[in-house]
Amino acid sequence: MTAKGAAAIATILLLITAGATGAISAVFGDSSETSTGCANSIADIPHQYCLLYVTAAPNCPGLDWTILAAIGKVETDHGRLQAPGVTEGENHAGAGGPMQFLAPTFDGVIAAHRIPPGGATPPSRYNPHDAIHAAAFLLCDEGVQQGDLHAAIFAYNHADWYVDIVLQQAAEYAEAATTSVGNGDCNTIQAPNPVTLAAINYACGMRGLPYVWGGDGPDSGHTGFDCSGLTKAAYAAAGMNLPRTAQTQFDAGPQVPPGQPLLPGDLIFYGTPGNIHHVGLYIGAGLMINAPTFDQPVQIDNHRYNGDDYAGATRPAASRAVTAPTAR
Repeated sequence: MTAKGAAAIATILLLITAGATGAISAVFGDSSETSTGCANSIADIPHQYCLLYVTAAPNCPGLDWTILAAIGKVETDHGRLQAPGVTEGENHAGAGGPMQFLAPTFDGVIAAHRIPPGGATPPSRYNPHDAIHAAAFLLCDEGVQQGDLHAAIFAYNHADWYVDIVLQQAAEYAEAATTSVGNGDCNTIQAPNPVTLAAINYACGMRGLPYVWGGDGPDSGHTGFDCSGLTKAAYAAAGMNLPRTAQTQFDAGPQVPPGQPLLPGDLIFYGTPGNIHHVGLYIGAGLMINAPTFDQPVQIDNHRYNGDDYAGATRPAASRAVTAPTAR
């Protein structure tokens, strides 16, 4: 490890990420089992509401916090909507509170489920804590526990357009949460788990070393690296053994689904699926640690550029991760 790597300030940020429906949990599995850094702003979600969405989601295994947040956004803009039935009274359909419950529906949920302490006594649909926890229980009962997220959201508001809006909003929140982690800075490394942290820290420490075809770096007696030698050595420093070439690293996966946001530690590949010719290590903010080619040292580069042949990404450390309203 060079002095640059030793000087890196390592900040581990545990996070959730993902996209809508199946993609939501594809980053590290069920994101309700991980934590989100609500201390940092995530899109337009108020801090206290962010905490409530994150802490309520585990009421229902398989429910991602972004679904709750998306419903809160669509229904009342996280309680900020200036309209009847948000903080008191009811709207034209009889719904009330930040998650827009009908009184009988809310009463049925709290009769069937114990709302955790922290809200009103007795629980109130106008109390954000109680309403958000009740929404998690309702979604679970209506489909999430059967693995049918679409049915659960449809039951919340019987309209396909509503389901589409909620899923789209959830995907946007998931991306915002993901992209808030990983700043592309080797001096203040942000990573989703200790494995990727160690890999990025190692690769950052190799900056400035020369490109060497077939090079595996100083630990193997070489003066520098080629692209896949760098990524293999970085993950070896984190305790993971990767295949040696860019193609075999790509084949080893697991693949990041197309369109899903990248996370620090992802491997970025170029070429075609059957003819991968280059790989880099993503560190956030659209940047990667890269051993580019002859006469260019290990450096930080943009991971997308005009004329690139980006082929996709893999997430080697996934298995190591800390892991318009109507009545209801």
